[in-house]
Amino acid sequence: MPRMNSQHHTATRPAPGTASAPRGRAGDPARGTHHTVGEVAALAGVTVRTLHHYDRIGLLVPSGRSAHGYRLYDYGDLERLRQIRLMRELRFGLDAIEQMLDAPAYDRRGALVAQRELLEARMERTRRIIRGVNRALAALDEETEMEKATMFEGLEEFDHTQYEEEAERRWGDSEAYRESMRRTRRYGKDDWARIREEGETVFARLAELLAAGDHAAGRAAMDLAEEHRCHIDRWFYPCSHRMHGGLAEMYTADPRFTAYFEKRAAGLADFVRDAIKANAARWRNRS
Repeated sequence: MPRMNSQHHTATRPAPGTASAPRGRAGDPARGTHHTVGEVAALAGVTVRTLHHYDRIGLLVPSGRSAHGYRLYDYGDLERLRQIRLMRELRFGLDAIEQMLDAPAYDRRGALVAQRELLEARMERTRRIIRGVNRALAALDEETEMEKATMFEGLEEFDHTQYEEEAERRWGDSEAYRESMRRTRRYGKDDWARIREEGETVFARLAELLAAGDHAAGRAAMDLAEEHRCHIDRWFYPCSHRMHGGLAEMYTADPRFTAYFEKRAAGLADFVRDAIKANAARWRNRS
């Protein structure tokens, strides 16, 4: 049975043959306007089928129905849809979006600030790539060579060798390290780009949950922690939940790891560690 989203928990569907009264705010006629599913689809750039799906799963239940039973959306519904679409752009799953939007501690302003920071970081990388393209065009037009110092601006790969010597010193005798070396020797530029993108996306989504006031032991955070464990397991070495928990402790014990997370969001290192440990406990309880 579909779950009702929080903004509609106290609302009831009208009986067939009756129309819902607008819920707009006084003095703001636009907020009292209701839109059909086709109008909303056109406004938001989504399909009617998508809106029907959101309704079925309880993610976006329209506030009202017409006398003939057709869906009617008010301003609050449009606001919620905009949040959903923005989170989808940031690669959140529908279940995670519902949990965040319906969480009692959800801070819409804080979430928007975090979303803006993620988009600005993405935009800055795009700008750097565009600058490189412009330099390449200028070099072609002027029949000159590009400056080598800025030739690859915006196209830098993840530096997977940065801590290689230290890793070998600390874990060189472990099977996990040897397996990681076997796998990574085969990786090319595209593989490392994908690895970086996957890892950054998981941490960006955890930062979003933190900003939204979600709990590290909540289902959405634990699911992302499990996604991170599977990411390591898939690309580097078999990573058990116990091993993952050990890695989590390093995220707050090693200042370099802590700085990596904290530059994305204050408190993120602790949040990631706690989410990983909560996920490990969840899996222990299942066995």
